[in-house]
Amino acid sequence: MIYSKIIGTGSYLPAKVLSNHDLEKIVDTSHDWIVTRSGIVERHFAADGELTSDLALQASRKAIEAAGIKADEIDLIIVATTSPDMAFPSTACILQDKLGIRNGGAAFDMQAVCGGFVYALNTADLYIRGGQARTVLVVGAEVLSRMLDWNDRTTCVLFGDGAGAVILRASDTPGIVATKLHADGIHRNMLKADPKVSMDGKAVFKFAVHVLSEVVEEVLDQQKLSGTDIDWLVPHQANIRIIEATAKKLGLGMDNVVVTVANHGNTSAASIPLALDTAVRDGRIKAGQNILLEAVGGGFTWGAILIKW
Repeated sequence: MIYSKIIGTGSYLPAKVLSNHDLEKIVDTSHDWIVTRSGIVERHFAADGELTSDLALQASRKAIEAAGIKADEIDLIIVATTSPDMAFPSTACILQDKLGIRNGGAAFDMQAVCGGFVYALNTADLYIRGGQARTVLVVGAEVLSRMLDWNDRTTCVLFGDGAGAVILRASDTPGIVATKLHADGIHRNMLKADPKVSMDGKAVFKFAVHVLSEVVEEVLDQQKLSGTDIDWLVPHQANIRIIEATAKKLGLGMDNVVVTVANHGNTSAASIPLALDTAVRDGRIKAGQNILLEAVGGGFTWGAILIKW
């Protein structure tokens, strides 16, 4: 049986950091207000002229190095983003060129907002299991800072920029062992960018906690596991209260949850691979552990992926 196994991770955060105290100078808000409602202390913003593909490139190079492969071994690139460099060509094609990959492998973008990385990882898994790809680069990359409405004090303080990447390779030993994706467009106006980001925060919170708990149970049921069998939960880093509520419903202590929201903010499709790379590089995530990824985003989209590391 063919499995998809993550063999390398990488991440990149722009150099510019905006703390809550910095935002106090430009928005009618306060450090305490932001921390109490979101858990966010600071976030990174891309520099002028720094594009989503630039962030993706840095994260991809680190993932390629960690995997110990050459870029030309990658035969599929999927970039999850809601802030592409341009309408077309895809950010994935631009990234392929910047990486110097000339093997003619497929490349495309995926748009599921904050759910984008789990959607992209699930898609890559299907390509590998179906024999259409062997080595896949999956990236979540966002420059959301250019989509913020600075007159919306409750929303503009939540988001940041960044990129995370993984190398997925065909393997005969288990890697990704269970996945589940959902969407429900009836909720599309709850969180949207038209063209600036707007959100009904209370409605999003209630919806997110409910659907994340359900989809996690669906994935665990596929492997006849329970929440206590999870070594690490790596959630979408949107809001510490959503993360805590989801962990509680799973029966997991926060000591088993990877949390980076305080220093990254909500980086949409980049948040899970950023958090994953952090936990891999600091040694928390180890071989043989059960790792659960879960996310919910505008659309509404949501999903979960269970990995035997």
